[in-house]
Amino acid sequence: MKVELVTSLKRRATEIIRELNEKNEPVLITERGKPAAYLIDVQSFQEITKKNELLEGLARGEAAIQQGRVIPQNEAKKKMKKWLV
Repeated sequence: MKVELVTSLKRRATEIIRELNEKNEPVLITERGKPAAYLIDVQSFQEITKKNELLEGLARGEAAIQQGRVIPQNEAKKKMKKWLV
């Protein structure tokens, strides 16, 4: 992973972003020698967001099961019929 100083990002933002898009590899931005942020390409961000949404949905489903908020499959099909056409 590439590491850049925040001052380098200020001076060479266009170049750093171009390299980021070419290599599809995150860039760690440091400030005063400590990690401050990660810079990632748009496609990677969208993929991460999609995965997080899926994981959140699975977590909600598991919580519903643990809380007993479940119904039989045939009943669920009847309720969801308008979306399952």
